[in-house]
Amino acid sequence: MTTRRDFLVSSAAVGGALALGARGAAHAQPGPVATFPTTAQQQRRKIKLLILGGTGFIGPHMVRYAVERGHEVTIFNRGRSAPGMFKGVEELTGDRAANQIDSLKGRRWDAVIDNSASRADAPDWVRNSAGLLKDASDQYLFISTRSVFSDLSMVPASVNAPLLNKQNTPNWKEGQPYPYGLAKALAEAEAKAAFGNRTTIVRPGLIVGPGDDTDRFTYWPVRIERGGEILAPGDPNNDRVQVIDVRDLCEWSVRLCEAKTYGTFMGVGPLNGRSMAEFLYGIAAVTSAPLSWTWVPREFLAQHNMRPYQEMPVWRPPTPGFEGFARFDLSREVAAGLTFRTLADTASATLAFHHARPAAQQVLKAGAKAEQEAAVLKAWKERARG
Repeated sequence: MTTRRDFLVSSAAVGGALALGARGAAHAQPGPVATFPTTAQQQRRKIKLLILGGTGFIGPHMVRYAVERGHEVTIFNRGRSAPGMFKGVEELTGDRAANQIDSLKGRRWDAVIDNSASRADAPDWVRNSAGLLKDASDQYLFISTRSVFSDLSMVPASVNAPLLNKQNTPNWKEGQPYPYGLAKALAEAEAKAAFGNRTTIVRPGLIVGPGDDTDRFTYWPVRIERGGEILAPGDPNNDRVQVIDVRDLCEWSVRLCEAKTYGTFMGVGPLNGRSMAEFLYGIAAVTSAPLSWTWVPREFLAQHNMRPYQEMPVWRPPTPGFEGFARFDLSREVAAGLTFRTLADTASATLAFHHARPAAQQVLKAGAKAEQEAAVLKAWKERARG
């Protein structure tokens, strides 16, 4: 168990390292790892931008940033969830689930950003929209996912890791709905089939920050803010974390369109990742509740049904096949203009979003319940005592 004094010493050191890491990522000057144009090499140009979606979690961040930068923005969606959300933004109505996309016909945009939802029919959505727009836009940027990979055992990992396909997807058979990762992999192929080398693929990991209603990242700031003895999962130094602040992802996506940057990229960060200790202590640096940490090995957590990405969100230990899950080489992405907010910024903004929600929505959807955490901590101490 780490005492409060130990925590303060550790968090101060980690906080300095995080700040330096964030500044280093933002101003890094990597070697010539890519041949695509970068935002640093091109003067910003005003563009006509079509965003498919626009009113969910990531869409509003894209829309607001694009408008702030002077772009002419059109959004396309069903018009049900938040019509009129953005002043001065053109709204086209349709339903890709029913292939009702006629409102996109006869128009032209410089770039399209496709925020296809986590749906089994994502390949159909992309096939229809990209097929319609292939002669109506210079660029098609598809927001994919880190879940498209079939094998992340290589360290460091990269966008060139093997992808899921219909032959290698576990527990799936032809005729069944596509699971999330396979659906996104097939959707990537549809975008490339229509736009060829004018396609941009961005594969984010866990998207976190203000507006996220999955609560997967939110669990940790809220739990740490509550204080007390906190169950920390796995190996504090060797288990790694790479996530992406929603604002970093969305703003970079707009800049990739401004610069006509094509290719496939990861959307995770920061540059060198973080250990679980850096991740948790960094979040704690923006809170003030008295607390202590108890680190519990993954084997013991597995015995007590405390699962990665479930009861213990964000945490993914480097088990076989996942060694590179949070160890992506991001030199290509940084060269293409990806920057990273500080963890303190993300944690503070997430807490502000959480506390502004109605009380009913502040009941977290992810993470261990208080009684689960307490039971595992008790069992761990009893084992330690023999």
